[in-house]
Amino acid sequence: MNQMEPVARKVAIESDMSDAAYARIVALSKSQAGIVLSPSKVPMVKSRLTRRLRALDIATFDGYLDYLENTDNLDEMSAFISALTTNVTQFFRENHHFEYIKSTVYPKLKAKLARGEKVRIWSAGCSNGQEPYSLAMTFLECDPSIGTKDFLILGSDIDPLVLETARAAVYADNLIAGIPPAALAASFTTSQTADGLSYHVTDAVKSMVRFRQLNLNEPWPMQGAFDLIICRNVMIYFDEPTQSRLLSRFADKLDKEGWLMIGHSERLPENTTSLFSNVGITTYQRAQTN
Repeated sequence: MNQMEPVARKVAIESDMSDAAYARIVALSKSQAGIVLSPSKVPMVKSRLTRRLRALDIATFDGYLDYLENTDNLDEMSAFISALTTNVTQFFRENHHFEYIKSTVYPKLKAKLARGEKVRIWSAGCSNGQEPYSLAMTFLECDPSIGTKDFLILGSDIDPLVLETARAAVYADNLIAGIPPAALAASFTTSQTADGLSYHVTDAVKSMVRFRQLNLNEPWPMQGAFDLIICRNVMIYFDEPTQSRLLSRFADKLDKEGWLMIGHSERLPENTTSLFSNVGITTYQRAQTN
């Protein structure tokens, strides 16, 4: 008589999250990533972290938090942070920034490149890569040979999963909205899959971008200055003191005439306005000092 293999049993996940467990989640998200969670976020947090409990076969939120706090499992900490953030992005989102780059930023950087100097751009909070690739396409439109010069775009994000998508540089048909037809033809190839067309970023565009996992609230390994930093719809997750610290660090990291672009719903805290001059819609330039 054949014996059946034992059936793996999944634990029953608790249906309620206690106030104490939520307080621990709030404290952990703040200490690990600077993310501020309000009481109104309880349903969202509960729903998203329940998936992590199921994946790990842990019955309670307190048990999951004990696991996070008492192990060195960096992958799960990344999964925890990823669950608490929303990666909403698209190609050429808030297009006025890209128009400003073409009309104002590139003409000034062109002379720098002509002198053989390096130009560095940082997409901070780049999600699945659509923003840095949009930047690359914009600069290629300005100068088709820019890839042969000392020009590089850094895309960073705290979430390693979205960075996998960014590095793969393959996007489904529903994710290419917003790309101008000329850029779509010049910067992508296509392949047919069971789910429809997939769009592959060309090597010429990919070669202009490097990706790095980075927590903006921890020390940054980059040594040089940036000519342009784009950090859009990231600071909405932070409280004002964290925003102020981040903006001060951005100012220190900008070249003396460098630009900063932020999201349409974001504003500079009052104690940082002296660091920047407003030069366009949610567009700033590092303030000049005597």
